[in-house]
Amino acid sequence: MSNKKQKKINKSQKYWLLKISIVTLIMTYLLGMFSEAFVRNFENTFFALLSIFFIILVGVLFDIVGVAVAAADDIPFLSMASKKIRGANEALILIKNASRVSSFCNDVIGDICGILSGSAGTILVARLIIMRNTLDETILSILISSLIAALTVGGKAFGKNFAMENSQQIVLSVGYILSVFDIKNFKRQTKTNKKKE
Repeated sequence: MSNKKQKKINKSQKYWLLKISIVTLIMTYLLGMFSEAFVRNFENTFFALLSIFFIILVGVLFDIVGVAVAAADDIPFLSMASKKIRGANEALILIKNASRVSSFCNDVIGDICGILSGSAGTILVARLIIMRNTLDETILSILISSLIAALTVGGKAFGKNFAMENSQQIVLSVGYILSVFDIKNFKRQTKTNKKKE
């Protein structure tokens, strides 16, 4: 590989790292503010717990996508793309950028959800202590933290196995979802259909 090409790759990687760091900072701040307001406004403890479980679920789902993209083989999708199966082209783009996709899904979203569920758990503990002064803050804090950690680790462990076994279906499903939001492609398909009519 030439020095010029190597410099171009290094520059692209540095740009990606800077970009992902800024995106992570903004997303963490906005989602942190949202989750804090969300949990604080819940009078019902059950719904506050439900919001924490939802944050954990988002982290697990993105982890599944990240693992599936890293594990998937592009050969079946090349065949699907030639047959014009919706979502196949998007799936190929995901697989070609597997390192960035898994970095974003597993590290960025995963870490953000971990931070958010932890902070939401802290807010929940504070609310419960205010509601019932008889509760031991230390024990309650350990219980909530342990529950969040168990659900996160257990969910991701299950998700990884599921992602490895069903990588093709998962990546195609994500590709299909992305194709729905591809407005340019949608407009192109609409014009083609009108011409055929």
